[in-house]
Amino acid sequence: MTLGRIHSIESMALVDGPGVRSVVFLQGCRLRCQYCHNPDTWSMTGKNIQEMSAETLVKRLSRFKPYYGDKGGVTFSGGEPLLQKDFLKEALRLCKAAGIHTCLDTAGCGIGGYEDILTFTDLVLLDIKHYTREGYQQVTGQTPDESLAFLETAQRMHIPLWIRHVVVPGLTDGDEHLEGLKNYIWTLKYVERVDLLPYHVLGVHKYKALNIPYPLEGVEPMEPQKLSNWQTLMNHHRNES
Repeated sequence: MTLGRIHSIESMALVDGPGVRSVVFLQGCRLRCQYCHNPDTWSMTGKNIQEMSAETLVKRLSRFKPYYGDKGGVTFSGGEPLLQKDFLKEALRLCKAAGIHTCLDTAGCGIGGYEDILTFTDLVLLDIKHYTREGYQQVTGQTPDESLAFLETAQRMHIPLWIRHVVVPGLTDGDEHLEGLKNYIWTLKYVERVDLLPYHVLGVHKYKALNIPYPLEGVEPMEPQKLSNWQTLMNHHRNES
């Protein structure tokens, strides 16, 4: 029996997929995004990590099923949930068997086994870090190869996608960048929604607590209204297609 390493569980979330959802944050991430607000999820080890079987987790989640309604369900997030592929696959399978809608919040940077995982996945919230190889490496410190392999599998399996992209002043903002992002997203199939997420500093205190230098020290948060026109434009093409 594979035990999952869980950072935390949020029982009533409204921004991590459709409807009311439970969100399971799994430990572990290989990316080091400059704007990451959850550095406490990077490591697979730690004193506050919960270890739990998929059966125990889904029994706990099933208690909230009356609140999910027709649209809600469970979202597996992180960290990067794909790094715990065996546990994730089993938890997703059990959720589906229990009649619970399943969603992955992921950057696609896992360790393979994607087809098995996506077989039990209803929706993917895909965090696109950057649309160029150089930009991806600048943002994350890694190559985009693994994320592209995951995306290829999701496209081949016709998995619905909600695209997310964090817009950071001086890093992933500006009309030229967002135009390039738009053109890239429009090459993808099965995209139901695009969300531009303005940079915030809500996780900076975690870096100080962990004694980790914060890469974007001094960068001011972005006001959401600055992205409203681009947000509308990126979703307009989808609605018209």
